[in-house]
Parts: sequence; structure tokens; C-alpha cells
Amino acid sequence: MNIIRYPKREEWQSLCERPHLDSSALSKTVREVLDDVRNHGDEAVRRYEERFDHVALNELAVSDEELAEAQELVSPELKEALTLAYHNIKRFHETQRFEGVKIETSPGVSCWQKSVAIEKVGLYIPGGTAPLFSTVLMLATPAKIAGCQDIVLCSPPNREGKIHPAILCAAKIAGVNRIFKAGGVQAIGAMAYGTESVPKVYKIFGPGNQYVMAAKQQVSQDSVAIDMPAGPSEVCVIADDTALPSFVAADLLSQAEHGIDSQVILICTDEDTMNSIEDEIERQLAVLPRKDIATKALANSKSILVRDTREAIALSNVYAPEHLILNTKDYAQLSEMVVNAGSVFLGPWACESAGDYASGTNHTLPTHGWATAYSGVNLDSFCRKVTFQELSPEGIRSIGAAVEQMATDEELAAHCRAMAVRRMKAFKGLRLKV
Repeated sequence: MNIIRYPKREEWQSLCERPHLDSSALSKTVREVLDDVRNHGDEAVRRYEERFDHVALNELAVSDEELAEAQELVSPELKEALTLAYHNIKRFHETQRFEGVKIETSPGVSCWQKSVAIEKVGLYIPGGTAPLFSTVLMLATPAKIAGCQDIVLCSPPNREGKIHPAILCAAKIAGVNRIFKAGGVQAIGAMAYGTESVPKVYKIFGPGNQYVMAAKQQVSQDSVAIDMPAGPSEVCVIADDTALPSFVAADLLSQAEHGIDSQVILICTDEDTMNSIEDEIERQLAVLPRKDIATKALANSKSILVRDTREAIALSNVYAPEHLILNTKDYAQLSEMVVNAGSVFLGPWACESAGDYASGTNHTLPTHGWATAYSGVNLDSFCRKVTFQELSPEGIRSIGAAVEQMATDEELAAHCRAMAVRRMKAFKGLRLKV
């Protein structure tokens, strides 16, 4: 990790920049694949599966037999863990149900909101170097609670044409059975445009590599909504002299092993502790199965020494991390100062892994600084708010003049007339014909 000591505030913005990726060639490739899927449907998806996932598929849909087979291949211990995680995720997201309030804004004018589920949603679940069966629970659970009618799940198959059994097991636990063998850009295109097999959806959720992210952003411009713009995963850990180096090092490495483009940031208030954390990273890295991936991620990462925890949290707010761990003695006070973060982990015992899997919070979070403007996935992500208003003649008398005045000054005569004709009847007390 790159070590920076006591950076000046004018240097913070540059310190918080993520690794730059030249995406011009990538965007062109992604556009070509998306257009091919839009024009040729299943045939294009199967062709790209053979090219990228090295498997020839006769059918894209996962069969009932494959779903049943997967249940037998998953260990009882993993099933138990998935079930525990599902119940915690379900319990947390059920508390997010929206309760609309009907109010009278002026005499005779009533306004309210109603939460309506998005009817058709698509879930993308990566299945490459790390099959993210936990993400199935994170996305499908709130989608079911929200009441989405059609939940379509796409995940890349292996060379035998099978989706990872734990992904299928998690889907069964969460109540999803419309599952398709498609990965990468072709999966995003299939859900965005629809094919003979894969239904078109209204909104796409889920993480992925740089190609998947570019595909989501491109389809969001012309066809479908997406959960959020995203980039590689990241974590920021704030530590003081009370932090156990072994805990902090493990947290940093747990994020670094995600991918070579991941980034981890340590902001520390004590140089001796920072040095001990660096030593501990080397010890733990040496025995990590994904050592090569983590090593490359650490090359993009930083250890930053600051004067106190208030300065640390201020710097973190500039960075706007996907995950923020406060491993300090004053973490409760610091938590009140958090402005920009996707998900926050408080105290020495709250490791990021807890939120990634089973605490109940959602792990689909804004990255690349988007935490300044976006929330992580939650129940509202799967809903829309529809507003209603009801006016009586009294309501027309209450706000009619103001509406006419504003419409006139905006030079929208028809707007003004729509109110004026009602005002005439409202003030004359005439009843409308039914």
C-alpha cells in the first residue's frame, strides 16, 4: 500500500481519486454486443456464451431438474447459513415498508403517495472467480417483499452448462425460479431488450466486472433503469491506537481479494498502529488463496496518517467509500459525522463480511464516489412512488387563483384555462354532470 503522512486538505481530492480506466475501447465492444443481442436475441446470447464462457447451450432457461439437482449438491451447512442470512435480510428490509400519509395541503385539496412495486426486475449475479450467491439473497429478498411480479435472474454457466449450485439454492430460498444461463454483457442485453427466452425487464440490479457495469450504463440510456452506477469494490477503514492490527488487516484484505481493480484505504491516527497493520497485511497476505488478486489491488491502495479521528472522518467523507469501517474508541461519536458512505460498520467487531453476508443490511452499494448521491439497494429500490391529488370545489376556490396566475406568467394559456373553467363553476356552485 502507498503510505501518505499528514496530507494537506488541498491534496485530499487527488488522494481520493480511484484508479483511472480508459473505457473508450471497452464501450465500443459493449455496444456491439448489446446491439447484436437486441437484433438476434437468443441466438446472439448463445453465441457469446460459447465465446466467453466456453459452453454451447441448447436452452438458456434453467430447468426444474437442474434446480432440484442443485439442492442436492449444496451442503447442509451452507443451506443453513443461507437460510439464516435470508431471514436477517428479510427482517431488516421488511422494516422499510412505506406508509403513505394523506394530507390536506389547502382546504379541499388532498395529496398523498402510494408505493407501487416495479412489475418486472432483472437480477444479475456474477459467477466467475467468486460466484456471488449472497447477492441473490440481497436482491431477490427485497424484490419479493416489494411485490415485484416478475423477477428474472441471469448468471453465467460453467463449461458444463450449469449455474453454480449455491446460486440456484439461494434463489430457491428467496423464492426466485425464472433463472437463465447468461453472463456478462449478453445477460444485461437480454434483460434490457428481451429475447425469445429471457423476458424484458424494467430495471436491472446487480454487480459485475467493468464490462457488465458499462453495459448497465449503456442500456440505462435507452431502454431500462438500473440500480446505480458502479465501479470496482472498495473499503475505507478508520483506525486509532486501540485498533487490533490483525482485525484491520483482515478487513482490508477481505476487500482487496474481490478483484485486481478493488481499492482499500486505511486512514490511521497513530503511526505505530499503521506500521503494525502494514506488517500484519504482509503476514496474512502470504497465506491468502487469492494472494495474486489481493496483491494487485493493494498496489491501488493507500495508508494515510492523519492527526485525529475528526480529520479522518472528514477525509472519508471526501472519499465517499462503498464500505466504511470505524475501528476507533470514539466510533459512536464518529458515526454521527458520517455524510458520504454506502454502508458503515461500527466498532472492532463489525467486520465488512458481516454486512456482505448475514447481518441483514444490503451489500449492493454505490462505489467510485457515488455514495455522495446514491443509496445502497433497499426496499425502495424495487418500488415507485405514485402521487395522487383530489380537489373539491372548495379546493378550486383555495388554489385556483394562484394556479391561473402562475400559468399566465409562464405563458401557458391552456394550463390557465384548465383551471379557469373549473373556477367559474366552483364559484357559481354549479354541479358537474355525472
